[in-house]
Amino acid sequence: MHPIVPLNLPKTELQIKKKDEQLYVNCLIRKKSIILTPEEWVRQHFIAFFIDKLKYPKGLLSVEKTIKYGDLVRRWDLAVFNTNQDCFLLMECKAPNIKITTSVFEQSLLYYKKLQSDYLIMSNGLDHVILKKNKSSNQFEQIDLFPDYISSE
Repeated sequence: MHPIVPLNLPKTELQIKKKDEQLYVNCLIRKKSIILTPEEWVRQHFIAFFIDKLKYPKGLLSVEKTIKYGDLVRRWDLAVFNTNQDCFLLMECKAPNIKITTSVFEQSLLYYKKLQSDYLIMSNGLDHVILKKNKSSNQFEQIDLFPDYISSE
């Protein structure tokens, strides 16, 4: 699958370079060139969307950090933190050809159990599942819109 496909997100200007037949994208958070996979295409669009359109503070976004859960070592795709370091939003990105299924939700829950975010989002860039944690019932509620950033202050 070619990584550059239209997504169900606002268009954004990404810095893409080609080297030896391989495409690279300049990550807005990691500040380095990353191999442009279909999943990375989705992740970079969300990073730009959160920063440019929803005005999330760039310095509070975290990309592909290692997390340990028992003996498992995994990496979350994208997390947004509050200034008090609580997790505001946790996102699992998939390539556009990967469906958002129960197994994607279960994978996301592994990260969620450690980070306890207010929002849990799963997306392949075409279909988005946006969940908000209801603190009184301790259940997720599906919502239709991406949340505005709410500071902990």
